[in-house]
Amino acid sequence: MVPSEENQLVPKEVESAAEEPRVLCIIQDTTNSKTVNERVTLNLPASTPLKRLFEDVASKVGYVNGTFDLMWGNGDNVTDTTPIDQNSDKTILDAGFEPGKKNFLHLTDRDGEQPHTMPEDSGTTDDSAQDRFIGPLPREGSVGCTNDYVSQSYSYSSVLSKSETGYVGLVNQAMTCYLNSLLQTLFMTPEFRNALYKWEFEESEEDPVTSIPYQLQRLFVLLQTSKKRAIETTDVTRSFGWDSSEAWQQHDVQELCRVMFDALEQKWKQTEQADLINQLYQGKLKDYVRCLECGYEGWRIDTYLDIPLVIRPYGSNQAFASVEEALHAFIQPEILDGPNQYFCERCKKKCDARKGLRFLHFPYLLTLQLKRFDFDYTTMHRIKLNDRMTFPEELDMSVFIDVEDEKSPQTESCTDSGAENEGSCHSDQMSNDFSNDDGVDEGICLESNSAAERLSKAGSEKSSLLYELFSVMVHSGSAAGGHYYACIKSFSDDQWYSFNDQHVSKITQEDIKKTYGGSSGSRGYYSSAFASSTNAYMLIYRLKDPTRNAKFLEAHEYPEHIKQLVQKERELEEQEKRQREIERNTCKIKLFCMHPTKQIMMENKLEVHKDRTLKEAVEIAYKLMDLEEAVPLDCCRLVKYDEFHDYLERSYEGEEDTPMGLLLGGVKSTYMFDLLLETRRPDQIFQCYKPGEVMVKVHVVDLKTESVAPPISVRAYLNQTVSEFKQLISKATHLPAETMRVVLERCYNDLRLLNVSSKTLKAEGFFRSNKVFIESSESLDRHVAYTDSHLWKLLDRHANTIRLYVSLPEQSPGSQFRRAVYQKSSGDSGNLDEACERVKGSVGNMKSVEAILEESTEKLKSLSLQQQQEGDNGDSSKSTEASDFENIESPLNEVDSSASTENRELENQIQISDPENLQSEERSDSDVNNDRSTSSVDSDILSSSHSSDTLCNVDNAPLPLANGLDSHSITSSRRSKANQGKKETWDTAEEDSGTDSEYDESGKSRGEAQYMYFKSEPYTADEGSGEGQKWLMVHVDKRITLSAFKQHLEPFVGVPSSHFKVFRVYASNQEFESVRLNETLSSFSDDNKITIRLGRALKKGEYRVKVYQLLVNEPEPCKFLLDAVFAKGMTVRQSKEELLPQLREQCGLDLTIDRFRLRKKTWKNPGTVFLDYHIYEEDINISSNWEVFLEILDGVEKMKSMSQLAVLSRRWRPSEMKLDSFQEVVLESSSVEELREKLSEISGIPLENIEFAKGRGTFPCDISILEIHQDLDWNPKVSTLNVWPLYICDDGAVIFYRDRTEELMELTDEQRNELMKKESSRLQKTGHRVTYSPRKEKALKIYLDGAPNKDLTQD
Repeated sequence: MVPSEENQLVPKEVESAAEEPRVLCIIQDTTNSKTVNERVTLNLPASTPLKRLFEDVASKVGYVNGTFDLMWGNGDNVTDTTPIDQNSDKTILDAGFEPGKKNFLHLTDRDGEQPHTMPEDSGTTDDSAQDRFIGPLPREGSVGCTNDYVSQSYSYSSVLSKSETGYVGLVNQAMTCYLNSLLQTLFMTPEFRNALYKWEFEESEEDPVTSIPYQLQRLFVLLQTSKKRAIETTDVTRSFGWDSSEAWQQHDVQELCRVMFDALEQKWKQTEQADLINQLYQGKLKDYVRCLECGYEGWRIDTYLDIPLVIRPYGSNQAFASVEEALHAFIQPEILDGPNQYFCERCKKKCDARKGLRFLHFPYLLTLQLKRFDFDYTTMHRIKLNDRMTFPEELDMSVFIDVEDEKSPQTESCTDSGAENEGSCHSDQMSNDFSNDDGVDEGICLESNSAAERLSKAGSEKSSLLYELFSVMVHSGSAAGGHYYACIKSFSDDQWYSFNDQHVSKITQEDIKKTYGGSSGSRGYYSSAFASSTNAYMLIYRLKDPTRNAKFLEAHEYPEHIKQLVQKERELEEQEKRQREIERNTCKIKLFCMHPTKQIMMENKLEVHKDRTLKEAVEIAYKLMDLEEAVPLDCCRLVKYDEFHDYLERSYEGEEDTPMGLLLGGVKSTYMFDLLLETRRPDQIFQCYKPGEVMVKVHVVDLKTESVAPPISVRAYLNQTVSEFKQLISKATHLPAETMRVVLERCYNDLRLLNVSSKTLKAEGFFRSNKVFIESSESLDRHVAYTDSHLWKLLDRHANTIRLYVSLPEQSPGSQFRRAVYQKSSGDSGNLDEACERVKGSVGNMKSVEAILEESTEKLKSLSLQQQQEGDNGDSSKSTEASDFENIESPLNEVDSSASTENRELENQIQISDPENLQSEERSDSDVNNDRSTSSVDSDILSSSHSSDTLCNVDNAPLPLANGLDSHSITSSRRSKANQGKKETWDTAEEDSGTDSEYDESGKSRGEAQYMYFKSEPYTADEGSGEGQKWLMVHVDKRITLSAFKQHLEPFVGVPSSHFKVFRVYASNQEFESVRLNETLSSFSDDNKITIRLGRALKKGEYRVKVYQLLVNEPEPCKFLLDAVFAKGMTVRQSKEELLPQLREQCGLDLTIDRFRLRKKTWKNPGTVFLDYHIYEEDINISSNWEVFLEILDGVEKMKSMSQLAVLSRRWRPSEMKLDSFQEVVLESSSVEELREKLSEISGIPLENIEFAKGRGTFPCDISILEIHQDLDWNPKVSTLNVWPLYICDDGAVIFYRDRTEELMELTDEQRNELMKKESSRLQKTGHRVTYSPRKEKALKIYLDGAPNKDLTQD
């Protein structure tokens, strides 16, 4: 993280000290050499030569000098885009750099090649600008020293790379900064590191993966020998038994220290290191109580691993000024008097006493924890105390040991409880220990030395208790979270270093003082408010004793197993480095290949070393695409390819021996192009693709057969004219250029005729990859206006036609209907093929294409008038016989009759391809069903609208959408070009919320007035689609409306379109029901699947409604009953009448109309009660897939008007710890007083004793009975229900009430635990929360067997 640019300017005092202007350079790496592009900031004297600037940049970024360029960036001084001359003798001032301003530079590739990364062992590493911080990253709060990144020397003497500091950082896995800080501290402790090295791992006894000491050994060896800037800690955390989620849990560093030491002690049992932790870190203290009347003293010896020091005394606003003050307070005794008197066993009565702590022994390594985290009882939140507390570099602990304290009176009683102590002492905890009289005088004193010997020993110890500070673990942030890092002094050179995750840098004693906390003192570039949250949290001192102070083991002093481990890790790192080198020099690019036999486009990733030749790369790609059995190797080549535009950019003739790195422009993380492995037949030759050419896919159109041929690829130049382009196509297609019409498809449905011969292709809008249609016949269609021509209509249809696969119902019950329809159509009961053939009209009566199209256009213009007239005539016969095709004048038939004889013969061949279906008229219904799948229908219709689907799963159950929207809101639309001139309007509210009628008001089928293409043929689906399932493959213009589409499907389904539903099938067998009949199929695409299901389709103004039963006193209060249809204008009573027979037949509910009510359903919450006279769409808003509650009444309906309010009340009985069942209360107003009266009336509780509270969450507002008494907002001080905090404005609110004089039952611990288990189980089953609490911290644990699942029960 680079410091903010405003903070990078040099302070005035530094400028004046340097006595020359300084130049601030901000260099941004814009190359692709690294995964993350760095930004480096340099502050240089103005006299610095340009050569030195390049050297400094190379050193900081980690590139070899001379392999990159520097260019001016986007600052104010950008005047030149040429690279800065590296070999110039000019100073940066002479080169145009401005002192006192930000000079932005871009680091770029040199001569098209990426910069060479400096080898990791060359002395300068890939150090980011973050090394300039001794503290955490700025976003987390920093303790920064100005001199860390602004120095009077341009070489940044205070910001050192890894080789200069000699230390390796640790990578932060996510939130493991606390772990990194402790590990670096232990690594920098000579006694701990040396002892760890002496321990030898026995692989036969333990798995190395789960061995904590072994993984620590490996980590320490890597920290000592690795050439990396930072190493991972994942192996160590894996040995703890942690998974990846633990990396996202932030813990307390002192807590980790305790747990890790405990785990090491467990692992080191029965080894030489078994007592190592105690030898280094354990001290002893005496916890005593002395009677002030007789002098009798009871005491106990405790052990500790760290001393917790209070920052601010309880109840005080003033913090201790120093660690020494806090230590004195720690051992300051307190007087037990008054109600706190101590029972003296000698006096046999309660007496005043003195209680306190005395240190008996200090450890070799003294750990002090500054208790900065506290709890604020006013806000009931954890807080962090950022008060200033100083700590000395040398701490004399002799003042805290009193020799006289070692003289125990003859009457004393002692207990050494160190074995049971968890590793720390707490004065408040010890006070509690001594509140019980039995805990004072138990056990025996293990100190066997005489008093004189102890006194002599204590005296010598007291004279040598001088400790030196060597580690400060710093926390930056708040009690909610933050960042840890460590400031550690090396015992090798007495230099302080900042170990901030992967960044290690030198710091000074002044920087240590900035971790005292508080807001006093200079904060450099950080405001005092920001810096004050960064302060010392744990201090570690080492006893100054020349006889015990150890030095780190030298390499020749290592035990043999450590030497082997060093060698092993070095070899692994070298191997990893070689692998990284190979990776860094490997070109990775997308590779495509059209399989020569399968004809499918295959995709893969080609990885080839930059020094491999093109010929070798072709061989690698050949094997990668598995073409050995398909085509010979010499019939393959690699070409530059743009997959997005499907464009062949260039071929590489004569460059077979050129290295791939040169061909691809170097090794990059991403390329702006791809490669295509092109293949040819042995008798073919490869075409040469030159840069600058564009690719054109040419489709030949045949107007006679109305066919569009597959594409032929032609390469052209953008500066060619249309006339020259036609000559080029003529050679490729052998069609005459004189009569050629060329149509360019620039984008979807944008068909442009190229009729200006002198225009260039570039001017016409050609790009890298293009698609054109050509037609070169001598028909009269050439002289017709382009948009009225047959060619335009054919191409327009081709662009909008999609292929759909339609699954038909296995057994259609409508065979009689279909037979009746086609008897009327054909005059007899002949087979379906003949009936469908008659639909198309007589071939003998075939008109010319131009005449048919002209008539179709006229019919389209008179469509609205025609519909209006038919509506006036009241002719509704078509509404029940929509599939009757006897109306020969229908445009449906006219356009079909325009089909060519050849096309019709082909269709007839398709129809009679299965001779078994051609049977006599006495066929069974199932035969007719089978026969329907072999028919073929053609028609042309024209329309434009929207498309909307309703999500269902396979069994028609509702499926909620992931984004939480109602399923009917999913829409997509695309206007056809033919309708662009019309004003685009959405449907009316009634249509938008429901569905559209299949017929307009005149009864005329809308589909009959549309001109869209539809063609179907039988299709055999893949295996597993269902035995006996009938499929159609349909080619249809996607501008067709759903209504017309359904009418075309009628002959194949066998029932009217109003009696079947259309479902669009998605992945995982999810289905959307398409319900909006006046919308198009524009949201469908090629190869979509459609399922047809039998069932009544909705008419205009109708809505499908899901009815659920409301069971307020059942564990699951919401139960699905049935699907119903409600209509606009229908009253609630009418809908109830229609529901009665359905409830009886489908649900077994025999009800009368006055025995149940309907009410609003919002998710699971009951809402407004619908009254019988309410009208849908007028009083009640209704929408597609609406949901409603049906509630069975116990008695007469009490809700008579909308001014009433129905709430659900539930009595809480605290003396019995139980809730009664729900009872409905109907209020005449929103008065709180009326609610209290009604509650008093139904419960018998006196009015003045009624207390109530509103339930929380969704119905039934479940809450634990252990929490309800105190967690709810009881008895709110309001007079009406519709104000805060109640906001009860609608029916269905839940009200809990109680008798305020009723006492809460007192529970034993056993009863409470039992009740808690029951409530937890109950609430989890219902899906309601057990209790409300903020996110709890996960307990920090180290699993000694590497299996956390074994300890889950203890969490």
